[in-house]
Amino acid sequence: MGSLASHKPHAVCIPYPAQGHITPMLKLAKLLHSNGFHITFVNTEYNHRRLLNARGPSALAGLPDFRFETIPDGLPPSDDDATQDIPALCHSTMTTCLPHFLDLLSELNKPSTERPPVSRIVSDGVMSFTLDAARELGIPEVLFWTTSACGFMGYIHYRHLVERGLTPLTDVDELTNGYLDTPVDWVPGMKNMRLRDFPSFIRTTDPNDTMLHFIKHEAGRASMASAIVLNTFDELESSVLNAMAAILPPVYTVGPLQLLTSQIPPSPLDAMGSNLWKEEPACLRKEC
Repeated sequence: MGSLASHKPHAVCIPYPAQGHITPMLKLAKLLHSNGFHITFVNTEYNHRRLLNARGPSALAGLPDFRFETIPDGLPPSDDDATQDIPALCHSTMTTCLPHFLDLLSELNKPSTERPPVSRIVSDGVMSFTLDAARELGIPEVLFWTTSACGFMGYIHYRHLVERGLTPLTDVDELTNGYLDTPVDWVPGMKNMRLRDFPSFIRTTDPNDTMLHFIKHEAGRASMASAIVLNTFDELESSVLNAMAAILPPVYTVGPLQLLTSQIPPSPLDAMGSNLWKEEPACLRKEC
């Protein structure tokens, strides 16, 4: 007879390695855990060290069915306690992380009485190299986009903005001369849009801009996922969510995550935080 662990679904959750992505992914992982999932949460080595420095050496000890693992981010080693250079990090995760992630999945899938084999991947939407790993293992993958539904739809249409010649900008003066007020009336589910209403990575004059091409690449791979999860709720963004149904895999809303995680029954996971910086509660008492 197999162990109880072998009967649990096992989700590997991997956020983009920055604060605003780690925090919501950890909340989503806690929700999955509370619904019976074995969780492996994957940070980069750099951010794993920062979390230990900020929260103490046992902060990531986890539970038998909620474990933490790491992969390299591909950037040079650093002892800094700061957010890494984002364009460099985007290029590095996109081009170097897949083999390390596959090695980790191979290790997690070795026979064990302590954990079930990996049955699905829950990845940040801008870590789409994980889709290649899911396809190789023959398991489903859910992409978790931490933006609003409107923001995500804006990212999906970056390629159309490029194809129509609306971005990159031809001159820096277009940032201030009214060009950003150009109407964009062809995005499904989004009325009264102007160019300035799109996520701001389009505001570049460089045709080789790293962030513009990175977001265009990552959003363009969203259709490869088994499903997409957004941290929003239907009543807030119903028109754009309905429009997504025609162009994407199933889209599920799980927000607001802060409210949903507050309803989870108390557990040892409550003490498990995601702040990469050491908290200074004395500031709340006006002592700093």
